[in-house]
Amino acid sequence: MFCDPALAARIERAEVELIAQGNAAASRRRPPGEAVGFVLPLAGGVASYAEDGSPLNKVAGLGFGVVPTANDLAEVERAFASRGAPVQAEVATLADPAVADLLTGRGYRLVSFENVLGRALDGAHRTVTPPGIEIRTSGQDAFDQWLEVMADGVAVSDTEGVAAHEEFTREVLLGAMRDLAAAVGVRRYGAWRDGVFAGGASLRISGDIAQFGGAATVPAHRRRGIQSALLAARLADATAAGCEVAVITTQPGSKSQHNAQRSGFDLLYTRAILVREPA
Repeated sequence: MFCDPALAARIERAEVELIAQGNAAASRRRPPGEAVGFVLPLAGGVASYAEDGSPLNKVAGLGFGVVPTANDLAEVERAFASRGAPVQAEVATLADPAVADLLTGRGYRLVSFENVLGRALDGAHRTVTPPGIEIRTSGQDAFDQWLEVMADGVAVSDTEGVAAHEEFTREVLLGAMRDLAAAVGVRRYGAWRDGVFAGGASLRISGDIAQFGGAATVPAHRRRGIQSALLAARLADATAAGCEVAVITTQPGSKSQHNAQRSGFDLLYTRAILVREPA
């Protein structure tokens, strides 16, 4: 699959929507008067701060159609600094190069990368599950169990590929997953192996874009085909929903990337992760 800046802009807009909706859910989750977050529009993208240590604390979606000004960035940097937090900007390699030039000129440093993979949904897809594996949607009655399984899977990260540059406490991770699951268009999936809840994943439909996210397998059940089965189930549902493109974000060289490419995903572009510490 080939990706040009126009397709990257559509994918990044879907990501911006997801971050903003997750941030709003984080604000609703906190007790009245204790909401500390903010969402600031920024040159077609978003600057989001949800709570201390949250994976939703980031700047995303820059460099498609307009470049932020120095004053725009200064306002965002002050907002993050008032919370004692660094600014983390995720910049797509298909974005306007002027964005990276502006950020590095303001003291942002490159700390990591993440890959955005995708595949066209232009034909029928069927679910494929290995023996002993069952994939089904996870309803509200099993939401807390789904969260715990996801947290258990994420807590022991895959050791293949480039390591993630961030680590999150279980409490913060559970909160962020709860918030992202509240976004419009999100479906949750559970994986059972021999009757044991062993893994989970999510799918968010945004127009004709299907975002695959939040996939995890409990360590004792890894290398049994669960992630491939979760991918297949979501591909079938995204196709049935009329989506044109499925996208997934992975760490470079990870087992997750390997599984996605085995399921027909191609590397579309990379996001550079740049960070500026508070003054």
